[in-house]
Amino acid sequence: MRSVTIRTFLKKKEQNDKITMMTAYDYPSAQLLDESGIDAILVGDSLGMVVQGNTTTVPVTLEHMIYHAQMVSRATQRALVVVDMPFMTYQESPQQAVHNAAELMRQGGAQAVKLEGGTEIAPTVARLTEAGIPVMGHIGLTPQSVHALGGYTVQGRTAKAAQRLLEDAFALQAAGAFAIVLEVIPAEVAQVVTRKLQIPTIGIGAGPDCDGQVLVFHDAMGYTSSYVPKHNRVYTQLADSIRTATQSYIADVHTGNFPGQEHTLHLAPEELELLRRLEEPTTSTPT
Repeated sequence: MRSVTIRTFLKKKEQNDKITMMTAYDYPSAQLLDESGIDAILVGDSLGMVVQGNTTTVPVTLEHMIYHAQMVSRATQRALVVVDMPFMTYQESPQQAVHNAAELMRQGGAQAVKLEGGTEIAPTVARLTEAGIPVMGHIGLTPQSVHALGGYTVQGRTAKAAQRLLEDAFALQAAGAFAIVLEVIPAEVAQVVTRKLQIPTIGIGAGPDCDGQVLVFHDAMGYTSSYVPKHNRVYTQLADSIRTATQSYIADVHTGNFPGQEHTLHLAPEELELLRRLEEPTTSTPT
């Protein structure tokens, strides 16, 4: 049994104990996060952008998510593993969502799934929770709807938009979601939503008053050469370290400093003698 469950999330909100979550897409990253004490690991469809190099998350498939979830779930002992349901794997019907979410759990090892959307997907969330599948909601900036939203823009700026976000949050809570991600919305709006909900909110670009925070691993670790969002904090510079290390490796190979004797395998004396005999010229026997 994992140390962190959906009950842990609810308890943390009750005790005003912040929840920590970060994305991971492979075994070593997930292992490091888990060993560090992170509460939850999100196998996000953001892998479409930070791992696959796409400009949106739309091209990510269910098979991609299962593949990456398998690696993360194998590496994780403590944290709750939440897996994104990718674009058009749950929008057609609740039945479609249950089937695909079950595959993420059965094949991928997910403990929970995350869906983007509000009131319009509440019936799907209800059906999933009825089937015993824990659901994390996601409102505000929903990357799968980037084309419909007209880009990666701040959501909930007006009173009307903020009211709609609150209605979405209440609908997800009533449908059985155990937590909701709030992405790129004004801090004041996130604070109101957080105070009114009984379930925890996880913010990303939503200010400090959410019940927890989530960041993309590659952004937080400085493991990218691409644009890093304003709401992200870079905690280290892996990209610089990797470039420096790679340049040192290239120089060592060119100068002959690598491999050295400590990196080189040698034959035992008796095997070396045999090799020398094999190298001796052979004398052909006249016929």
